[in-house]
Amino acid sequence: MAFDSFSIWLNGGIFAVSAIIVWMAGSRLASYVGGIAGQTGIGQAFTGMLLLGGITSLPEIATVTTASWTGNAPLAVNNLLGSAAINILLLAIADAVLGGNALTSIIGKPATLLQGTLGMLLLAAVTVVILAHDIPIAGVGLGSTVLIVLCVSSLWLSSGYERRHVWTAIDDEPDTGDVPGEDDQGEDETEKQPLRTLIIKTAIVGILILGAGFLLSQTGDAIAQQTGLGASLVGLVLVGFATSLPELSSIIAAVRIRRYEMAVGDIFGTNLFNIALIFIADLAYPGGPVLAQAGAFEAVAALVGLVLTGVFVIGLLERKDRTVARMGYDSLATIVLYIAGLVVLYVLDQRSPGSGG
Repeated sequence: MAFDSFSIWLNGGIFAVSAIIVWMAGSRLASYVGGIAGQTGIGQAFTGMLLLGGITSLPEIATVTTASWTGNAPLAVNNLLGSAAINILLLAIADAVLGGNALTSIIGKPATLLQGTLGMLLLAAVTVVILAHDIPIAGVGLGSTVLIVLCVSSLWLSSGYERRHVWTAIDDEPDTGDVPGEDDQGEDETEKQPLRTLIIKTAIVGILILGAGFLLSQTGDAIAQQTGLGASLVGLVLVGFATSLPELSSIIAAVRIRRYEMAVGDIFGTNLFNIALIFIADLAYPGGPVLAQAGAFEAVAALVGLVLTGVFVIGLLERKDRTVARMGYDSLATIVLYIAGLVVLYVLDQRSPGSGG
């Protein structure tokens, strides 16, 4: 569908309705996935990474495939790499919603540390592939092929990690991820439902997020173009936030029902799946490896996401319950560094307009 041929008012209406559907679906998704985690014993962090992260990334599949198929490799790459930093920023927003305690201070299991570290390594690998200039092998990029193998390996490494006693607590602090009574509000409703029912409901919500999320991204991009913002960094940021609504709604819902590890796993998982989608973009793009079309702008975008992930990993290691403006110091640092990253990207965008979109 050529959304740029619609009037701005029609696109605005579709955008608003899609945003409402995505928000409502994402809010229910956290509860359903939490129930599945509780009944299967998979673990909150990995379930958040696999299910929440995977489902909230579904709209990106349609968006990236469409952009690549039509020959717009920069849009596909910027969409994926630009969202890495925005997704981490969403954790700071969730931290502010939580209030009271710093988000990273109430996560007592090391699974999120593993996921964050894996995400940093993958973003570093993306930067290396961009700077080394990806080469084609059998119709796809060698670099993107290596990246999807690394993503699958990361999922395998994360699976079952929460059930292995790799770390032992030496203090009496409660593990708020699974303390009885801490998340009863989120468990009572879902644990009474059969696992099959929860899986069906999760699938239905996933379909809603896929369809409405795709409309959200497409109309958002059309509106950015129609208002004259599409060619600027401002347009990329606005559309990036619009397409991050599934993640925002799901992690805020997870935080509200005290599924903190699931919220963090959602974001780390989303970034992992987005990196894997580079391979899908390669398959759809007719002009060679998509990362071969990327440059300094995209490399810095990946590094910004890596740095912000590192800030949260440090927060998870420190677990300091110190807040300012209703959020932890790590969340505040994330916001400051994100703004600084935007300044750097703006300078790069002005020097090489074609590289930034």
